[in-house]
Amino acid sequence: MRVSRQKAAENRERIIEAAGALLRANGFGGIGVADIMKAADLTHGGFYGHFKSKDDLVAQACRKATAKAAANWQETAARSPDSPYAALLARYLQPRHRDEPGQGCVFAALGADAARSGAVVQDAFADGLEPLIDLLAQSAPGRTKAERRRKGVAAMAGLVGALLLARAVGTKGNKELSDEILEATRRELLDAGKR
Repeated sequence: MRVSRQKAAENRERIIEAAGALLRANGFGGIGVADIMKAADLTHGGFYGHFKSKDDLVAQACRKATAKAAANWQETAARSPDSPYAALLARYLQPRHRDEPGQGCVFAALGADAARSGAVVQDAFADGLEPLIDLLAQSAPGRTKAERRRKGVAAMAGLVGALLLARAVGTKGNKELSDEILEATRRELLDAGKR
């Protein structure tokens, strides 16, 4: 039985959504195509009708997750026009974000996996990172565009690193240290943004 184009597009989106959450929660190696298709409530055999490879799916899932993150960040900045930089830092560095890796930042969840991946995945990461850095740079204080860009890049690196460390020590272990990492990073990034 043939599937309509609309239904095929809907199925593809279901696969990408399922992959995004499962990959962020389990890593590239912790989840297989069969698991993703099952989560999307589709048969394993249909996978290659939608994607060239698992890397192709990973790249598409990362692109979708980072586009969603950029839209959320834009909303956060717009809701806090007097202090968008502080609002972005506070949104990112919160315990809820740490505790829900399947719904959180793709860079903190999958950065190490992407570093070991091919160009298609790394290109998706780079393309998704730029809008987030741009939003941080636009909201960071600074006299020149170059200074704000530098602060945006440094802030993004600090955010991802802090979330990664907070998850590494605190999702099941030392919540006190994990919370301290999130709070100390938020304060230091705010202070650095003022200079």
